[in-house]
Amino acid sequence: MYHFHLADDHPLFRNALVSIVEQHFPEAVITESIDLESTLTALSTSDDIDLLLLDLTMPGSQDLFGLVTVRERFATTPVAIVSAREDIDTISRAIGHGASGYIPKSAGPAVILEAIHAITNGESWIPAFARKRLKPLNSEEVTLAGRIANLTPQQYRVLCLLREGGLNKQIAYQLGVTEATVKAHITSIFRKLQVNNRTQAVVMLSKMSLDSVDAGFA
Repeated sequence: MYHFHLADDHPLFRNALVSIVEQHFPEAVITESIDLESTLTALSTSDDIDLLLLDLTMPGSQDLFGLVTVRERFATTPVAIVSAREDIDTISRAIGHGASGYIPKSAGPAVILEAIHAITNGESWIPAFARKRLKPLNSEEVTLAGRIANLTPQQYRVLCLLREGGLNKQIAYQLGVTEATVKAHITSIFRKLQVNNRTQAVVMLSKMSLDSVDAGFA
């Protein structure tokens, strides 16, 4: 019996995906989450998940943070990215950071099932149009991802707000915490990213952005 976990904050798509999986894997266990924090909790409390179907963007996660965090903490759990993004750079980076597959949200049920069958059989799967066009990552991006994956979801939120130019007081207000807590998070961020100031931390985060013009390809 398979155990699939679906992590996506869009209920219409998530429900459609559940329906597809239920029809073809009627005995499967299907669990769901709508943000990164609850996804990590689900993974930490269940050691029998056969496939995590993970959206790139949902509360607590932007760009590649969710993927690199899951791969760092739960290296044996296969991950298939399910995303509306269909550009070669994004697919290449997702596979380079350890995804076992990449399923476009535009894919029909037959394609989705083809991908799920392949990955649960120990294979990798990407869309046909991308198979001969993947780009290898360089060592710098792999190193950056390893550092960013050490952040907690809350620390990642603080870092994203730093990138937006937020001051400690503003960040504290947005997150509903004290300024002292924000300062403690920033100290931990600097230590985990091995940087000395906000500018360096923001530059590192920007390099991991899916829209970065400085993507880390070899």
